[in-house]
Amino acid sequence: TATVGGPYGEKASGPGVDFSYVGIDAILEQMRRKAMKQGFELNIMVVGQSGLGKSTLMNTLFKSKVSRKSVQATAQEKIPKTIEIKSISHDIEEKGVRMKLTVIDTPGFGDQINNENCWRPIMKFINDQYEAYLQEEININRKKRIPDSRVHCCIYFIPPTGHCLRPLDVEFMRRLSKVVNIVPVIAKADTLTLEERDFFKKKIREELRANGIDVYPQKEFDEDAEDRMINEKIREMIPFAVVGSDQEYQVNGRRLLGRKTKWGTIEVENIAHCEFAYLRDLLIRTHMQNIKDITSSIHYEMYRVRRLNENNTVVAHANGMPEHHLAAHEM
Repeated sequence: TATVGGPYGEKASGPGVDFSYVGIDAILEQMRRKAMKQGFELNIMVVGQSGLGKSTLMNTLFKSKVSRKSVQATAQEKIPKTIEIKSISHDIEEKGVRMKLTVIDTPGFGDQINNENCWRPIMKFINDQYEAYLQEEININRKKRIPDSRVHCCIYFIPPTGHCLRPLDVEFMRRLSKVVNIVPVIAKADTLTLEERDFFKKKIREELRANGIDVYPQKEFDEDAEDRMINEKIREMIPFAVVGSDQEYQVNGRRLLGRKTKWGTIEVENIAHCEFAYLRDLLIRTHMQNIKDITSSIHYEMYRVRRLNENNTVVAHANGMPEHHLAAHEM
């Protein structure tokens, strides 16, 4: 019987050789190697009034001091008169995977006497990042890899009142959910009893529906039946009732993150105590790439189309093109 030789004359016959194998699946390993070399980027924005544990939650999520406050701590930080937007970047590495994490903080949000239009600076910041990316993209000599400062996800902190959303919460999420992926969380959820927590979560879901607010994961972007099933479970749990802590305690011989009280330790990563683990899984372990994809293919794409249409309109008017020609071009 004839044996099939390899490209360098070696014999490829033998009991372990599958002659129908082409090797297409090797593309996965190639992609993995390339991704490992390039590293990943994730930009998370945290929004909520001061004192809701935004910095602590970010430190808990990434198990390191990543929040702005823990890096640039001042003796006593005053609440700013206007909303400031501050971002801080870190290079995180785990098991050989590198990630550039940027945490964007919004001190001053919701802390004023009059909080009308306090969503505007945040909306402007998000759009400014889209604009910077667009300008890089339409350059004649483009960079091989455009730096991505677009906000991939906005974690919105709801105060644990146990009653209902405030007009500020509704207004912010209604406007911002159109331009960024919003993940609402109930902050400091250990201040609510389990019954209060369930009632509050149900009430918030009803209010989000009533106001047409589509938080992440958005129903219209489910790709298939399997996706829909996974995301439906997440949608039933939103908003996540979370507790953050960067303090370690010994409980029954195990070291764990928690909050020590007179009546016991609240274990941050224990799903019987709070829903932090579900939030972490969504943002990091199961949906991180999807969050980035939706930012790029939906939110940024909508911004890009709008801006390029605006430019075409301006150019057409400058060239004296009549309105009906313009409409035809925009179809």
